[in-house]
Amino acid sequence: MIENFDAKLNEYAHLLVEIGANVQAGQTVRLRPEVSCAPLARMCVEACYDRGAREVVLEWDDDFVFRQQFLRAADDVFVDWPAYKKAQMDWYLEQGAVDLSILGSDPELLKGVDPARMQAFRRAAGNATRAYADALDANKFQWCVAAHPVPAWAKKVFPDLSEQDAMDALWDAIFAVCRITGDGKAVERWREHIDTTARRCEALNAYAFKSLHYTNSLGTDLTVQLPENHVWAGGSEKTPAGVEFVPNMPTEEIFTAPRWDGVDGRVYAALPLAMDGNLVRDFYLDFQAGRIVDVDAAEGEDILRRSIDLDEGSHYLGEAALVPYDSPIRNKGILFYETLFDENASCHLAFGSSYPTCVKGGADMTEEEQKAAGLNQSITHVDFMVGTADLSIVGTTHDGKEVPVFVNGNFAF
Repeated sequence: MIENFDAKLNEYAHLLVEIGANVQAGQTVRLRPEVSCAPLARMCVEACYDRGAREVVLEWDDDFVFRQQFLRAADDVFVDWPAYKKAQMDWYLEQGAVDLSILGSDPELLKGVDPARMQAFRRAAGNATRAYADALDANKFQWCVAAHPVPAWAKKVFPDLSEQDAMDALWDAIFAVCRITGDGKAVERWREHIDTTARRCEALNAYAFKSLHYTNSLGTDLTVQLPENHVWAGGSEKTPAGVEFVPNMPTEEIFTAPRWDGVDGRVYAALPLAMDGNLVRDFYLDFQAGRIVDVDAAEGEDILRRSIDLDEGSHYLGEAALVPYDSPIRNKGILFYETLFDENASCHLAFGSSYPTCVKGGADMTEEEQKAAGLNQSITHVDFMVGTADLSIVGTTHDGKEVPVFVNGNFAF
């Protein structure tokens, strides 16, 4: 049993609402929890209304129902996105609704499901909700993704423990990396963390690198060109109205966009990737002129290839993120089997869409202007971890100066 669990859970809820989503008076909140996360979801509902929310709309997810749908529903369910669902997303967008998502599912939920169904579903959903996803990527409204343990996930992370002990251990880990102790000061600690991250972003932006060169003992040898006027961001974001929020809770990353046609070489994954309810292990990607031209994986290669083949943009990188190996999440010594956490334990890249805010003025550009500025566009965004204890990243400035950015897995400055 976790000491002061109720106090920590309440502190977590207030952290998500106040710092993560930063709900403002009069706003509609779209809250998306898994059904087993009901106690935390209800605390979040209360916290939203305490801050003056206009309405909190709950959209429950259910692992059991989701898996049964993929196993047993008619084929056309995965091809035709219902008009009412698209209309609902458009309504949220018109409202400027806050999007607060609480993840909690089995990392291997869809193991054994036909990969073609998963690909069709992702493509249909991605195309139908493109306007919403683009607005989210451009930070047109506040959004935050957090997590809540469920038994299948906890047992995956802690297979040698009983179900209850595994749940307690995973809760302890989540509270720790989210800087929650039960003393009610998590919000204060997060404001300090955001300030520290902002100072490091300023240092990276001052270099205005032309490219980054990644190498490590796994065999990674990758050159990533960066767009002119690229922007490093991390910790928190701001809406056009100036409302600050934290998209991922927790977060340790500082990120920018690669130039979509400027990536060459090979990169090896440092950690397994949980994707579509399956695990992809021990894989590498080869790039030429930005495009993924070869893929190999010891496990889950078909899942990975289908994700890369989702659309044209999914063949290119959309994000390069820096995370020190000596970070709170990595130091827990846990593989979470959940990208929200594992990406914050490791430097990572993402194939698929770029964040428009990673280029100066990008959020106000047309798609054509964003592409010309070097930003990638896609209906997907998949993070995969590349950071190791011996990772080296060397930045090259436009005047040819080489600057160590990462040495032995950690920031050099």
